[in-house]
Amino acid sequence: MKKIFLWWLIAGTKGGKNRARIIDELKKRPYNANQLAEKLNLDYKTIRHHIGVLEENDLVKSSGEKYGTLYFLSDKMEENFSVFQEIWDQFNE
Repeated sequence: MKKIFLWWLIAGTKGGKNRARIIDELKKRPYNANQLAEKLNLDYKTIRHHIGVLEENDLVKSSGEKYGTLYFLSDKMEENFSVFQEIWDQFNE
């Protein structure tokens, strides 16, 4: 995964901060979309949109069906989490 791509996905796009917050929470444990919406104080549809973007880019994977679907970081994201953390720390300065 290229650092430039993560910079773009987090800092260079509208909604990047919400995607980063989702990644940060999923590092701690799996969540379903409703749990993420509650945890991050965001609308359920907003969470679903950002989860879709993260899944399309192979940063998040899912397990289960419908309402009970749990989301967690992909192996690719786990392997590059330190790159994400560096970007996220700079983004929050």
